[in-house]
Amino acid sequence: MAMSNSLYLLCLLHLLPLTSVSGSFGTLEEKQTHIKLYFHEIISGPNETSFIVAGPNLTSHVFGDIVIFDNALREGPDPSSKLIGRAQGTSILASQTDQSVLTAINFVFTQGRINGSTIALFGRVSASDTTAERTVIGGNGLFRMARGYAISSVVNASTESYIIEFNFHLIHY
Repeated sequence: MAMSNSLYLLCLLHLLPLTSVSGSFGTLEEKQTHIKLYFHEIISGPNETSFIVAGPNLTSHVFGDIVIFDNALREGPDPSSKLIGRAQGTSILASQTDQSVLTAINFVFTQGRINGSTIALFGRVSASDTTAERTVIGGNGLFRMARGYAISSVVNASTESYIIEFNFHLIHY
């Protein structure tokens, strides 16, 4: 019994320095940020940024398709507006009854003060809706430990491309 008490005391003594050090980092201050940007996806032609990579029918969007994309993020809806990053992710046609997709997207910023930062977004989008709300599940850099939501709205859709406005409402450190 004395041996187990000594072992317990030894473990406790090793943990004490950790608890005193953890308090010396200070408090993190939460910030709120709103970001508006435009997602430019090219779905056909020589400069495609979105591809069906798996599924029952690789030429049309049907239940079970997995799409991967690497789309331009721009300051505005005009395709020649300033490039500020990339939207890299996947969408999976996960509904048997409509064209709804499950999306997982990393918004990777490459310009300005937020260069090197990311925001991770996850959620469902119904093809029948022009507006969708998805959950911010994380981030890094200036958006470390981000949480919140994003509202996306289709600005322009054609047989060649989509332009989607994203409004992020973030809480982060």
